Amino acid sequence: MNKVKVGIIKEGKVPTDKRVPLTPKKCLEAVHEFPELEVVVQPSEVRCFKDSEYDELGIALQPDLSDCDVLMGVKEVPIEQLIPGKTYFFFSHTIKKQPHNAKLLRAILDKNITLIDYELLTDDEGHRVVAFGRYAGIVGAYNGILTYGKKHKLFDLKPAYLCHDMDDMQEEFFKVKLPAIKIAVTGGGRVAGGAMEVLNKMGIRKVSVFDYLYKQFTEPVYAQLHSGDYNVRPDVEVWDSPDFYANPHLYKSTFRKFTKVTDLLMACAYWDPRAPKLFSEEETQQPDFKIDTIADITCDVDGSIPTTKRSTTIPNPVYDYNRETGELKEAYSSEDNITIMAVDNLPCELPRNASRDFGRNIIDYVFPQFFNNDEGSMLARATIAKAGKLTEKYKYLQEYANSSVNNKESKEKV
Repeated sequence: MNKVKVGIIKEGKVPTDKRVPLTPKKCLEAVHEFPELEVVVQPSEVRCFKDSEYDELGIALQPDLSDCDVLMGVKEVPIEQLIPGKTYFFFSHTIKKQPHNAKLLRAILDKNITLIDYELLTDDEGHRVVAFGRYAGIVGAYNGILTYGKKHKLFDLKPAYLCHDMDDMQEEFFKVKLPAIKIAVTGGGRVAGGAMEVLNKMGIRKVSVFDYLYKQFTEPVYAQLHSGDYNVRPDVEVWDSPDFYANPHLYKSTFRKFTKVTDLLMACAYWDPRAPKLFSEEETQQPDFKIDTIADITCDVDGSIPTTKRSTTIPNPVYDYNRETGELKEAYSSEDNITIMAVDNLPCELPRNASRDFGRNIIDYVFPQFFNNDEGSMLARATIAKAGKLTEKYKYLQEYANSSVNNKESKEKV
């Protein structure tokens, strides 16, 4: 590409997402760093940054984006808003054949669109370069502490989504006064990093896994648990991470030892459906199952946390799980229940901060590829469809895309 005109689209998915790929200041930084780049913004009344904030910095507001080379959003674009023949960047949620987006992928192919999915943008070593994971961890941990405090009537925190930004949210940290509880954080990626960032700033001390399991403390503490801390392959004595990720179905969970000492669980680890769940619903009925609050930050329904029976919304983030019956109950309805926080779009609660971090990644990793012939093939690897055709790596999605047409025809015949 030589000259490249990028349009920031108005988010159209309902419920509306307030995040944006580029904040006003990041737009300005981008065009200064890349002289051949032009950025325009489609006006939006719901975006966390007002149109006036872009206009004040000289970023053009343009309702019609049909003259743009690249269109960037955050969430899935409604089918009727797709402009034929364009190159789009957004989270499409199609690579796992998510049923609700089959029609979207079909429309992308029919409209000769090139789709590049943020989720698939990786460096040469396979690490994602553009993600909202850190803020999922930050908000998820905050929500977990808020939930624990509310359940035990210890303190009341302002919900994250009512905070103007992270600075405002951090003012709430001073209200947190916890007894000598133990908090388990699973995972080692961006999400877990964000969660630990909050716990550290709240003054909660990190301890080793051994001390967490076997020592008593007079203050609240947390431990970071990696896969090898709570999984074992019965026929192998030495832990081997590559083998676990390649063959998770051969492993068994040993998380039971943690359920006996943990008060609050923050689930931040990626979970492969072939891997064992952390614990079973039957185990929650055991007298020594101590966990009474779970922040399922990964929010895999019926995933690694079997008590996560459904996701929750930002305004209503919590429900109770009755460990005796397995039924879901109203939040905070009984001290004997396990209280679950399972919001599935956590970064939306701090949209201004999350958007700033995201834009930093776009400038550092994505825009350079526009002007260096996609050196290293980062964009190529993340391209699901090119000019209306599935790329070789994603041809497995053809039947999935066609299924929306087949379903429609079946219904019309009926």
